[in-house]
Amino acid sequence: MSRPYVLGLTGSIGMGKSAVAMMLRELGVPVFDADAAVHHLQGPGGDLLPAIEAAFPGTTGPQGVKRQELGAKVFGDAAALAQLEAIVHPAVARMREAFMIEHMGEAIVVFDIPLLYEKGHGSDLDAVMVVSAPALVQRERVLARPGMTAEKFAHILSLQVPDAEKRARADHVIDTGVTLAQTKAQVARLVAQIREKNPRAKP
Repeated sequence: MSRPYVLGLTGSIGMGKSAVAMMLRELGVPVFDADAAVHHLQGPGGDLLPAIEAAFPGTTGPQGVKRQELGAKVFGDAAALAQLEAIVHPAVARMREAFMIEHMGEAIVVFDIPLLYEKGHGSDLDAVMVVSAPALVQRERVLARPGMTAEKFAHILSLQVPDAEKRARADHVIDTGVTLAQTKAQVARLVAQIREKNPRAKP
């Protein structure tokens, strides 16, 4: 049985990835949000709370993971971070597998993976779509966020693969530095092209 065409979605901070993910959903494309999966697993009653509490005592509570406490335990500690990732990543992978099974009849599905290039993901993807905008537009968007500073922004950028490299490595680039209507048109055009090449309609 053939599977849907799997498109990876990624982009640096402030590039409009969430907006493009919403556009894809509006076009009827199922989107698996890796960040949302982690929040679900670590939220109130989340499946991973017992394992995280056992590994990092005092970092969970009734509302789920205490992000500041957990962050303090893994920040700058490669071994602790690897221990946390060994708990989280297999659970996210299982959710992705279930998502694929649920949407096996679709022509296309999207995996929204913020750190796709940074973490070396992508081996199981058919193509990667990168959202991008001019650096000045990106800076304006990010600095408008509550609590964001130029220093925080610079630090986040230093941890991410540069936008130019992401665009060079991508199979498709969506420009979000234009009007919303123009961005929507780019997304719709790409989805139509993929559906035409992989016309798996639900029974």
